[in-house]
Amino acid sequence: MKLERTIAPEFKAVGQIELIKPEQIDLGNGCKMFCFNSGDQDLVRIEWIFGNLRFDPAKPLLNVAVNTMLTEGTSKLSASQIADQIDFYGAFLQVDYGYDHSQVVLYTLTRHLAATLPVMKDIITDSVFPEKELATFIRNQQQKLQVSLQKNDVVARRKFNKAIYGDTIYGLGAELDDYKTLHREDMLEHFKQMYQPSNCTILVSGKIEQSTLDLLKESFGKDWCNSSIKADTSQPDLKPAADHFYFVEKPEALQSAIRMGLPSINRTHPDFPCLQVMNTVLGGYFGSRLMANIREDKGYTYGIGSGSSSLNKGGAFFIATEVGADVCKSAVNEIEKEINILKTVLVPEDELSLVRNYMLGSLLGSLENIFSHADKFKNIYFSGLGYDYYDRYTEVVKSITSVEVMQMAKKYLDTDNFYKVIVGKY
Repeated sequence: MKLERTIAPEFKAVGQIELIKPEQIDLGNGCKMFCFNSGDQDLVRIEWIFGNLRFDPAKPLLNVAVNTMLTEGTSKLSASQIADQIDFYGAFLQVDYGYDHSQVVLYTLTRHLAATLPVMKDIITDSVFPEKELATFIRNQQQKLQVSLQKNDVVARRKFNKAIYGDTIYGLGAELDDYKTLHREDMLEHFKQMYQPSNCTILVSGKIEQSTLDLLKESFGKDWCNSSIKADTSQPDLKPAADHFYFVEKPEALQSAIRMGLPSINRTHPDFPCLQVMNTVLGGYFGSRLMANIREDKGYTYGIGSGSSSLNKGGAFFIATEVGADVCKSAVNEIEKEINILKTVLVPEDELSLVRNYMLGSLLGSLENIFSHADKFKNIYFSGLGYDYYDRYTEVVKSITSVEVMQMAKKYLDTDNFYKVIVGKY
């Protein structure tokens, strides 16, 4: 058989994308459980997701520190015992901190759930944050921070977030002295208020048998009670800074970090899918205009990208890169040039078609297993949206016109109001 390498493989347009919807179970104590059942493999992922408590500028690290230290010991188990019991059954445990939510995640074989679930319950209901482990945590985090602050891109991201989001949980950039505000008593109080059933959503995905549900209901429904203090998950309003330009000079820098953008809409806004298409054209994938110009044509960087963050209290549009220190100003000028072109010249249909196919293909490719479907559910559930969001999203991607892309650029990319952060030379 002879292969014809001069003819591109045939491709078909992506049709309707079907998402698996969960079964909802109310545990009776305020905790909601959503189940994504796929009986293919003897594996289950369980996520306990908690809303972060209201940000306190006087104790800024409580949310992240409490979440990170959940596995450092309970009244019954030490950190090493927790790790040993999870590892013995070939399971995997992790804690993840996000701006709006923190979570505890367990991956385990379904047949070992009866052995691993008691450890999880102990962590979620009885973490004690031992003084010795807290001291080690503070020391290690301070050392990591000192190393990170030597990296231009880290400094740029921290300053950009602070400018965009102000003195909120989103704008937090930990300082060394912030770790001195961490005290075990405060962490225990925070834990008691945050890690309670009325502030918890459980997502179960994988092979879910009736015994799986019975174990979860028994462990996290019957005797898991709420605290007398309700979890306050409200957050202060965002107050962007008055100054729009920040330059941190590093005379010896070989590269300069650039981060620029402005406050924007989040996933709940009707324009968000259109904005995602516009962003992809500009800098949202490897074939984007920013990559073609700043990397491929000018050779200023190894990589550049743009993106939109969607958070409960708002969002931001941003462009980030690191370039040679001697071409930093030129790179900024080229970035602004590409934005202005997007606002004044219609995107050619062949380029827009490529972006459409890329975005639809990425969405389809991201649904490779049952865990992926659960992740898509999280995006809409915690934004207060329904599955019709994805219907609207795919329809927008399929039908958006060059005129609409230009309108999005004009509406949301006001370079005169951009926040710009440069770290290095300028």
